[in-house]
Amino acid sequence: AFLQRTMGDHAAVPTEEYEYEGLPPNFTLAENMAAGAFAGIAEHTLMYPFDLLKTRLQIINPSPGGIYTGVSNALSTISKAEGVGSLWRGISSVVVGAGPAHAVYFATYEAVKHAMGGNNGNEHHPLAAATSGACATIASDALMNPFDVIKQRMQIHGSVHRSIAQCTRTVYRTEGLAAFFVSYPTTLCMTVPFSALQFTAYESLSKVINPGKGYDPVTHCVSGALAGAFAAGLTTPVDVIKTLLQTRGTARDAEIRSAKGLFRAASIIKRQHGYAGFFRGLRPRIITTMPSTAICWSSYEMAKAYFIRHQDD
Repeated sequence: AFLQRTMGDHAAVPTEEYEYEGLPPNFTLAENMAAGAFAGIAEHTLMYPFDLLKTRLQIINPSPGGIYTGVSNALSTISKAEGVGSLWRGISSVVVGAGPAHAVYFATYEAVKHAMGGNNGNEHHPLAAATSGACATIASDALMNPFDVIKQRMQIHGSVHRSIAQCTRTVYRTEGLAAFFVSYPTTLCMTVPFSALQFTAYESLSKVINPGKGYDPVTHCVSGALAGAFAAGLTTPVDVIKTLLQTRGTARDAEIRSAKGLFRAASIIKRQHGYAGFFRGLRPRIITTMPSTAICWSSYEMAKAYFIRHQDD
């Protein structure tokens, strides 16, 4: 099935058709990046409180006031002790970073997918989808990693940081520029397989649920949610390691403060909490990821459909 280039009740029959999933030739890089930026900001803003809960639950050896028994306990305790507004602490870093990072993410994804023939025909292209997702992640994470460090420093219990600028200056002055990128290799170890799994699952589910490949909000929402949950569950252990590295500068444990890489951080978690420690925050991670990826894909596909239709005006 094809998405015809029509708007509203226009009666004229277009002379040209194209598959919705395969972007039209004149779909510009700027429009693709705008769609990605819109998706990123929508995703992170709406689900931010659960991301904060995930960070709090993943902290190894937290301060006494930052110990929680689960998602509901964390939500209740934080709301009562710190105020409901504290659930959005650090969101400014996400808003500033997520737009450009997701713009790069989806622009890279579409470019690599097209180059590898992922838009050809109705058959599955799992290799193209996985490779596109991996390349998109490597590019976007390089831009997003410093903002993610700032976000998590502002999210933790007892954080003294109240703005992006103040947090950036403090981290740079006390830990140096490397602190903003110490978790980048570990982040890639998580996000590359996450994206590969997510994109492969999303593309496969979309083609099964919506073989016509037309714009269908329900398909994009359901496929995005299921793909996100699948990828999030499998990559949680590396996410816990990443959190330890990104918040090490605030740790009370000297061993954690000196952790310098993935394997060192993993050994600390294993020794102190066993294998169960690698799944700290699993529930809030999945709770966050399912609606986040549903929102992200729905927003992206909606923006993409808008630009496609807008070209006829």
